[in-house]
Amino acid sequence: MNDHQVRAAGFIVMCKIDGNPHVLLMRHAKRWDFPKGHCDGDESFEEAAFRELEEETGISREIIEMDPDFHFDLQYEVTYKRHGKQRFQKLVRYYLGYLDHEPEIEVTEHEGFQWLPWAPPHQIQTQTIDAALAAVAMHLSQ
Repeated sequence: MNDHQVRAAGFIVMCKIDGNPHVLLMRHAKRWDFPKGHCDGDESFEEAAFRELEEETGISREIIEMDPDFHFDLQYEVTYKRHGKQRFQKLVRYYLGYLDHEPEIEVTEHEGFQWLPWAPPHQIQTQTIDAALAAVAMHLSQ
């Protein structure tokens, strides 16, 4: 463990499409992810999550309903090219948000996006996505 910590936040976005629940995934060059990004300065996790959601997808906080009873924290080690081999502990907090209609997605920082049909258990990306979606499935079953 080291003293270098990075904070990030994002949304797990759910929307009914053709009557069935779907989850929004953003496509990076080599992986899938949720809309998320680093917290700026002393920005709260919640503020960062809403800001990043709008920056990466065009979805504004006015049209998404945040589930007040859910958040999921994930911590893992990362390195950044600009910092050489220096390792950072990254803490990401995900919030769960619901949309009542499928919005127009404005892709700005990714190669694309996909609405994934909700069909737990999901096997997409072990380190991040699968654990977060398992937490959502447990939350929704309560």
